[in-house]
Amino acid sequence: MARLGLGNRWNCTFANDFCEKKANTYRRNFVPGNELVVGDVGSLTIEQLPGHADLAWASFPCQDLSLAGSGSGLEGKRSSTFWSFWKLIQQLNIEHRAPKIIVLENVVGAIKSNDGHDFQTILQACITEGYKVGALVIDGVYFKPQSRPRLFIICVKTNVAISHSLVATVPCKLWHRPLEEAFKTLPQVLKAEWIWWHLPLPPKRVESLTDIIENEPTGVEWHSSEETAYLLSLMSERHLHQLRNAQSLNRRIVGTVYRRMRTDKNGSKRQRAELRLDGVSGCLRTPVGGSSRQTLLIIEGTHIRSRLLSPREAARLMGLPETYQLPTKYNDAYYISGDGLVVPVVSWLETHLLWSLATAPLLSEAA
Repeated sequence: MARLGLGNRWNCTFANDFCEKKANTYRRNFVPGNELVVGDVGSLTIEQLPGHADLAWASFPCQDLSLAGSGSGLEGKRSSTFWSFWKLIQQLNIEHRAPKIIVLENVVGAIKSNDGHDFQTILQACITEGYKVGALVIDGVYFKPQSRPRLFIICVKTNVAISHSLVATVPCKLWHRPLEEAFKTLPQVLKAEWIWWHLPLPPKRVESLTDIIENEPTGVEWHSSEETAYLLSLMSERHLHQLRNAQSLNRRIVGTVYRRMRTDKNGSKRQRAELRLDGVSGCLRTPVGGSSRQTLLIIEGTHIRSRLLSPREAARLMGLPETYQLPTKYNDAYYISGDGLVVPVVSWLETHLLWSLATAPLLSEAA
């Protein structure tokens, strides 16, 4: 999805993932996909990395950095793969082949992981290898009807002549709010190499969740009336009140439901079905169990139906084109979407920041 968002102005010379399911989907959509190497990033060597790339994009595992994760941070089993990637960057730097730009993408929880030390460690690693750094938090909801905030750390070699138009003098509330407190705690050596990247505000999104929903979905079945009734029985009074209000409008309303474990007033944990009716999907996740899969609730007066999101609906929430080929199995297709990037977010970065940085002259050339 990073490749789709970057678009045709870029030539992908190397790609890597350890997941064979993702690899199969990649090859189907980027035929023949010979640039893709399937395997652990820790097993890669710089001999496998061709030429001198302008951009390296790394979306490393978030499980140990997420607020819902293990809390192990960069030393965790999954998120520590950052260091395997970074070892390659260090080796490329020795050979004077390090990329001009590096984008590191992860969950927003990475900012506060390990009391902010993990974020500072990443920034320090970038600066040590000769990069200036800045970050943005971009929510996919500005482009597609899905709540999906993500952190993008954008690093640029110090010898790149960065246009003043790409740099903000003060942080922007839309892109930088979660980063302002983190910046205040940075050591001065990190602050000295920090950049508040400038991005224009996106146009107002007009697409709603209702617009991407299929009347006759492929790959999923409608729940039985008993299954829907059980789902409603899991709602708290607050969510049932929202449901009754939606019913009173006597028009078609599409909501979403996630099942979550909550503690009641007696201190006991029980499963709850939490309803969202603002025309926006909750954040897609990988289907690691029923609670991770988002349920649609179609409300038309007294008539209420429920079902899972279809694979194509999930793909639309990520901004994937209708021509994008998805796996045939439901969980595989949902996994591709739930573990990906919102394509228009990448496009916005590419159009308003990354391309300008990639084509910027070096300071020696500018002089």
